[in-house]
Amino acid sequence: MKILGNDLDVEVIGFGALNLDKLYHVEDIACRDEESYIKSLYESPGGSAANTIIGLSKLGIKTSYIGKISEDPDGDVLELNLAYNEVFTNNLIYSKKGETGKVIGFVDKLGNRALYVDSGVNDDISIDEINIQNITVSKIIHFTSFVGDSFNAQKDLIDKLDENIVLSFDPGTIYVKKGLDELKKILNRTNILLINEKELKILYDDSKTVKEIASNLLDYGIEIIVVKKGSNGVFAMNKDGFVDVKAFDAEVADTTGAGDIFNSGFLYSYLKGYSLLKSCKIANWISSKYIQKFGSDGFPSIDEVKLFENEIN
Repeated sequence: MKILGNDLDVEVIGFGALNLDKLYHVEDIACRDEESYIKSLYESPGGSAANTIIGLSKLGIKTSYIGKISEDPDGDVLELNLAYNEVFTNNLIYSKKGETGKVIGFVDKLGNRALYVDSGVNDDISIDEINIQNITVSKIIHFTSFVGDSFNAQKDLIDKLDENIVLSFDPGTIYVKKGLDELKKILNRTNILLINEKELKILYDDSKTVKEIASNLLDYGIEIIVVKKGSNGVFAMNKDGFVDVKAFDAEVADTTGAGDIFNSGFLYSYLKGYSLLKSCKIANWISSKYIQKFGSDGFPSIDEVKLFENEIN
């Protein structure tokens, strides 16, 4: 199945792993030599960049996606999900061999999670499989992590990007563990860095404050640094200054994908030209709504988002 689309007006293209998430809701997440029990199973399409791109589509942004799936039932589910959410699928890559990627996850009663990745064909992408012409029409390309060799395709794509295209980068734990030397090429081209506090400290210097690290990154050319701090809110900095925004109160059902949905809200706000403060507030609010239900059920409607953004500064 190949569902296409007209990408002439695409504003944001995602580039990252595509996975079918199989989330087991458990009483407790068992550690070594411990036991727990499964209460229910919830399956949903996932992948960090895919979550962000679908969120952007829900917010009325025209989007597309670079990712690889196998021609198997799981791949059909992921493709149909993109199409259902009005993400153009003309940049998908199809493999006749191997299996579509999946994530096995365990979520406890407090919303904490443990995830295990089976990457499948996600890690087989080469630069030759990407239609570079399609990329040049976008305003933003958003990178997230792969487990294996598709990381090299992202680095190769850097050389093909027009300087006017904004690169948004959320490295995730898998990439920050590669270290600065491995990530240097992508970071040197990054305009917007979206990263959580723990990852930032792993990647740079744990002895320095978030503000000190962000200041150094601005000196090295990254234009906007956004540090997600979970229940402690978000810190963000650009050349005009910094903001430290509190999280909204929320009754947590599942935190899976919360950071990705924050990214949706932030990039949406960036495209609308909002201030750093307003962008962080909108992103925080959207993610706070999202985590109150399982899967994508908590994502607020576009009317709710517009009402909120009109009420804040």
